[in-house]
This record gives sequence, C-alpha cells and structure tokens, in this order.
Amino acid sequence: MPNMLPENVCEEKMFSVIYKKYYKDLYHYLYYTFGESLEPSDKAQDAFVKLLNNCKKITPDKAKGFLYKVAKNAMLNEIKHQKVVLKYKIIKPRLYTNESPEFVLEEKQFLEKYQTALSKLTEDQRVAFLLNKAEGKKHKEIAEILGVTQKAVENRIYTAYRKLKEEVEGFK
Repeated sequence: MPNMLPENVCEEKMFSVIYKKYYKDLYHYLYYTFGESLEPSDKAQDAFVKLLNNCKKITPDKAKGFLYKVAKNAMLNEIKHQKVVLKYKIIKPRLYTNESPEFVLEEKQFLEKYQTALSKLTEDQRVAFLLNKAEGKKHKEIAEILGVTQKAVENRIYTAYRKLKEEVEGFK
C-alpha cells in the first residue's frame, strides 16, 4: 500500500511539517531581499496564516510557492505603505555617541560604500550573496530556496563578491 499524501495542508501534522521545513528559509529570503525594518518575521508568519486559511485549496507540493509568493507580496505592500508613512514622518537621529568622531566617520563612510555597492548588485546577486556570506548557507541550499541551479548560485555569489571588492576599499 503506497504512502498516501494528503491532498491539502489542513491536517495538523502536514501543516506542522511544512512550517518546520519552510519557515526559516522563508524568513531569511524576506530578510535578505527586503531588510529587517519591514519585519520579515511577521510577514512570514502571515504567509503561514494565509496558507492555513486556504489549506483546502493548496496541495503540499504547492505550499512552498504559495508561501513565498504571499510573503513577497506582503513585503511589497509594506514597502508601499512605508513610502506613505515617510512622507509624514521625520526621523530624528541620535545626537550622541560613545565612539571617537574619527571612528564614527570611518564607519559611516564604510557602511555607505557597502550599502551603495550592495544596491548596485542585481537582486539575484544580492540575495544569493547575503544568504551565503551572512547566513552561511551552502550553494546547494540557496539553489533550492531560489529555485535555480547550483551553478547559477555560484556565479551570482562570485559576481557579487567581485563587484563588492571593486566598489568597497578594504572589503574581504
């Protein structure tokens, strides 16, 4: 008798398996694609809530695609919302620091160069690079998350690294 897979994710065990399998990778994808300020953890959780609400319509093999699409759309909606909020809000920076002025200036300049260099990368390069270097994911894992070949991931990371070295002095 073959092992019968459920046709939807409504069963508690199946939903639990999907949650444990995809939550961490979904969170990291959102974090490295959109940043921390948009609360990727909340958007990942919301995606799972929507999956649970639509569990009768979604089969387990389609769950990953559904989660990534819903979470990405939620982040894009949040970006639109933040643009409206920024029109009406003035952010005041801290006026003090414990570091020396020279250190603060050097750090600020380095971070600006790094952020500028990261922003010049394509989204594919940036996501692959950050998943690899910041999160320590292996090329094979990144390929599975992004749905591309391992060779494509290697190329994206190498290209991103090369561009960052060119743009940012002292980048290693």
